[in-house]
Amino acid sequence: MKILMLSSTFPYPPTKGGTHNRTFNLLQPIARRHQVTLATQKATDVTEEDIESLRQCVDELVIFPRPTAIESGLIAKIKRFSKFWLEGIPPNVIYLYSPAIQQWVDRAVAANKFDAITCEHSVNEIYIRPEWCNKVRTIIDIHSSIYRTCKNQLETRTSDNELRDRFYLPLLRRYEQKLTRKFSQVVVTTNEDEQQIKVFNPQAKITVIPNGVDLDTFPYRQQDPNGYKIVFVGGLDYFVNIDAACFFATEVFPQLQQQFTDASLTLVGSKPAPEVLALKDKNSAIEVTGRVPSIAEYLHQATVAVAPLRTGFGMKIKTLEYMAAGCPVVGSDRGLEGIEVDSDRVPLRALRANTVDEYVEAISRLFNNAELRNKLSRNGREMIEQEYTWSSLARLYERVIIKF
Repeated sequence: MKILMLSSTFPYPPTKGGTHNRTFNLLQPIARRHQVTLATQKATDVTEEDIESLRQCVDELVIFPRPTAIESGLIAKIKRFSKFWLEGIPPNVIYLYSPAIQQWVDRAVAANKFDAITCEHSVNEIYIRPEWCNKVRTIIDIHSSIYRTCKNQLETRTSDNELRDRFYLPLLRRYEQKLTRKFSQVVVTTNEDEQQIKVFNPQAKITVIPNGVDLDTFPYRQQDPNGYKIVFVGGLDYFVNIDAACFFATEVFPQLQQQFTDASLTLVGSKPAPEVLALKDKNSAIEVTGRVPSIAEYLHQATVAVAPLRTGFGMKIKTLEYMAAGCPVVGSDRGLEGIEVDSDRVPLRALRANTVDEYVEAISRLFNNAELRNKLSRNGREMIEQEYTWSSLARLYERVIIKF
């Protein structure tokens, strides 16, 4: 089968972030069995080695330049909002839009070059024309509902611009309702997003394909390290992770230190924001690593891994990687979204916490109870092996793409 995959994110190396990770790990196994063309955009940090490595994974790699600057200032912001209001397309989608990509895709569809087109992340939906639904199979992989995310940020007061987001919320609802109607198939990562899309479009054909883990990159730990070491992993330039890191480091961790004077907190992730870097200056027990060669090594050394996210929807790859490595997890509803960890139907796989007191209680339990740590470690790893390997998830995605 001839498949075109559209990704504004250059999905290599897959360790750069969630979008890179999901796109590459779903693409690679499918490309071994089908003729896959990947059309993508090259950011400034993409190297020639990255390009060559990705080219080896697909039948054809088509690269377009990615915008490098965005107009700033009040007038520019008013223009973006007006355009969103009039045209119904969010500014982040317009910013990444490439007329050259549109022309290339239009010509390819007119020439019947592909049997199916996938949009890897909702920002790529802009290139799909509604009238194509009878000519080529079109699939959108919505990594997380942007409407749900914006709504939650307003509800939890974690928005970085509340006034803007209150204006944007009804427009995002209208936008997501409209975009789902022009695709043959919608893919989401969690049951919660599935329910949201069904509200938007009851006729939509929806498949839940969760995120996964590369077990070679995240092997199971050899032993429980004991101690009082806490780790948080995530891109530390992303506001969702910045908020989580700062919340945990300033509100939860100091209370834990009162009980466990040897406790330490390691924040692992690329491009740490200034407010994250400042955390280690305020507390000598906090380490901010920046990008590291092996996240698994830090997870193997940690007593507990935390996912203290207060906003951000969709399934978190970091949480799955924690479990794959065998590191006991304490996470919020957002950090554990889409993962069945503590229902009556399954063995206990992680501890849930959403308030400061709940985090302190859960982490204290794990610090004091090696048997509980080992239980979560074993159950979490077993779940990943059975349900969340990229190879099995790519098979499911493949069936969605080729199904007629």
